[in-house]
Amino acid sequence: QVQLVESGGGLVQAGGSLRLSCAASGRTFGYTMGWFRQAPGNEREFVGGISWSGEMTNYADSVKGRFTISRDNAKNMVYLHMNSLKPEDTAHYYCAAGRNYGSTLRGDYAYWGQGTQVTISS
Repeated sequence: QVQLVESGGGLVQAGGSLRLSCAASGRTFGYTMGWFRQAPGNEREFVGGISWSGEMTNYADSVKGRFTISRDNAKNMVYLHMNSLKPEDTAHYYCAAGRNYGSTLRGDYAYWGQGTQVTISS
């Protein structure tokens, strides 16, 4: 079992930055970590993922070049660094743990946090 708790969301002006954190606990060894987001009325979509080692990352085209994922396995933490934020980035952001690095599919992630809200004002 893996437990995930996100934090760091808030209200930011367009063009600003924000860092989301995901604290993991339980049997976390070896898990790929992903970030997803869901805006009202939309499907939950993949934002980015990071391999267990942290050496490999992948991102959705909509955030590529603006968002960066990092992790600190010694602290059981995963981070989503978001820059040049746009109003369309407004969503509830979720951290998730899975075994298939590179997957953008919700079904490949077995564990989820409750999410944190990010709102970008124009």
